[in-house]
Amino acid sequence: VFPSLAQAQASVANEVYQELGQPSIFLFCPTEYCSSLCSPSPSQSCYLQTIGQELLPGIGVIWTGPKVVSQELSAALLEEVEAVLRRRPVIWDNLYANDYDCRRVFLGPYMGRAPGLMSRLHGLLLNPNCELQANFIPIHTLGTWFQSELGSCAHPDQAGTPAHPCPALQLSCTEPGLPRLMSCSSSGMEEVAAPGDSQGARDGSYSPQEALEVALRDWVAEINQQALEPGR
Repeated sequence: VFPSLAQAQASVANEVYQELGQPSIFLFCPTEYCSSLCSPSPSQSCYLQTIGQELLPGIGVIWTGPKVVSQELSAALLEEVEAVLRRRPVIWDNLYANDYDCRRVFLGPYMGRAPGLMSRLHGLLLNPNCELQANFIPIHTLGTWFQSELGSCAHPDQAGTPAHPCPALQLSCTEPGLPRLMSCSSSGMEEVAAPGDSQGARDGSYSPQEALEVALRDWVAEINQQALEPGR
């Protein structure tokens, strides 16, 4: 018998993690996975405090932000979450998710995420639209944002280097008609294939409007190319 739900969950997760040989990627989604589910707040949640204390340090913890679908992610919130979980969170980003309402399709650019967030994350997962082709702009603009974050890591401002090194992330897509993005490793940053290029992305700044314009240009080019292919 466990004294709390959090201790029961942490114990089971730890046992599975160890039984699997402590894999490099092992994710745990807590019951309280966003601020709106925490009582009274992330930093004061007894549940999250226990998870942070009991969960083995090699286990990543998923977080969606202030809400299940978060319009904004701030550095202050991520600092609060990192402190209580005793590790940087893995963001499960539901900005484009529409599995709860398929009448809703968001085709705007990746936005509402404060500059410099990558150094505060252990990773980022994008929950896409259910409609495959509707994800061209989300994935493309996410790639531009990611490229700008790499630029921020490579060119820190006068305040100094980021609080943490940028996490090793890999973003790619092999579906026809969707852009292949880029990757970086813990030993350095390496661009595999940027979806587009802009001065903002290169110098570490991100403009959602500029990213949208580049994505739309590339999407139209992709549609025109598909129209010329035999059998289309």
